[in-house]
Amino acid sequence: MVLRRLLRKRWVLGVVFGLSLIYFLTSTLKQEERTIRDRTLLEARDADHPIQWKIKFILGNSSRQISQCRNSIQGKNLLTDELGYVCERKDLLVNGCCNVNAPSSSQYVCKSCLANGCCSVYEYCVSCCLQPDKQPLLERFLNRAAEGFQNLFTAVEDHFELCLAKCRTSSQSVQHENTYRNPQAKYCYGESPPELLPI
Repeated sequence: MVLRRLLRKRWVLGVVFGLSLIYFLTSTLKQEERTIRDRTLLEARDADHPIQWKIKFILGNSSRQISQCRNSIQGKNLLTDELGYVCERKDLLVNGCCNVNAPSSSQYVCKSCLANGCCSVYEYCVSCCLQPDKQPLLERFLNRAAEGFQNLFTAVEDHFELCLAKCRTSSQSVQHENTYRNPQAKYCYGESPPELLPI
């Protein structure tokens, strides 16, 4: 009862409004500073910096020993390493690479992927994207990317990082910014968006 009366007074509402406005303005200015700093970092990077494409290389048939592998990390059960192998988490070696001799390991797996490059499993999306024959498709994407989109992908150094980012952040797979166009195939590396499924 006392709280209700207090909230009806204009000066209390004015104080609440004023504090909200101050909070909003400081948050906006901080965000603007971060945006300017990020933009400066991106502009400082060489604009003609080429992506390091993965050379056709089959670990199982090679005498070259790779000391460390990067992998997709986030999968609960599956992981993809930078050589395109998908394996179960238990078959990951200490160097970060999938054990190529494990029965669960396969290279360039497109098991859950559709013809348009959209997959239902993130790790399969990355693995399929790493196929050497996907390089022209990814180059076309980078060349046609919108200005804002290009800023997002200029931070990637090589084919593996591009596939991680493309599969994870594809705006083509969403509609109205809050629903997937196709919830079964939401991880996309391809050029065309997934087919819109009726609700």
